[in-house]
Amino acid sequence: MASYLRSWLYAQNPNVDPSNVPSIETSPEEDDDTETVHGDDDAPPAFPAVNSAQRAAAGSQSDDIPQILTENQLMPPPPPPSLAARRPGTLGVPSAGSSSLLAPITTIKPPPQPAKKGKVALAPGHGPLDWANLKKSGQNLRGTDSLLRVTPSMLKEHRTRDDAWSSFSGKVYNITPYLPYHPGGEKELMRVAGRDGTKLFALTHAWVNIDYMLDECLVGFMVSESAS
Repeated sequence: MASYLRSWLYAQNPNVDPSNVPSIETSPEEDDDTETVHGDDDAPPAFPAVNSAQRAAAGSQSDDIPQILTENQLMPPPPPPSLAARRPGTLGVPSAGSSSLLAPITTIKPPPQPAKKGKVALAPGHGPLDWANLKKSGQNLRGTDSLLRVTPSMLKEHRTRDDAWSSFSGKVYNITPYLPYHPGGEKELMRVAGRDGTKLFALTHAWVNIDYMLDECLVGFMVSESAS
């Protein structure tokens, strides 16, 4: 490189004495046109640096770094032998050879069916619709020409199968024509014949509208003995 510059200066001034041309000194680094490669350029630098404060602090807090749990560590612990032997639905009573996958005993057996009470087989033509048609027929079902003032002694006289009266909430009804239509049977309805049946009616079927059921059988209203 230095010889090239000296020849160039001499070519520009041919009258110049070559001995008077100043010399050009170059350092060894400037004469070397080759590029120095330090290490592998494709390798990423360490982050954080090897001697950095962050890496030193991370080394002192290694206990705080979360660890990846193995598959066995993620599994829940097995239940105690006393719990594994229990069978669902047995209130914790262990049984040999039982499986926890079985359905509870309470779902295996069908629930008990409630006993059917209060209904009897009625004769043909004596259903609820038949009774409704009988009330609309215009037939005198009360057995009296007008409404009466009924005393307890008068009510007690009407307690036979062919002549049965009963009072409900102060109203007296002739229950004789309704006996074969009663879903509970004639025997149950005769229990209130000749007396007040309000309490027994409320205990048996309080949801029934007796004023609508026996409106055509109304005889009168209850009064005291002195009021008669």
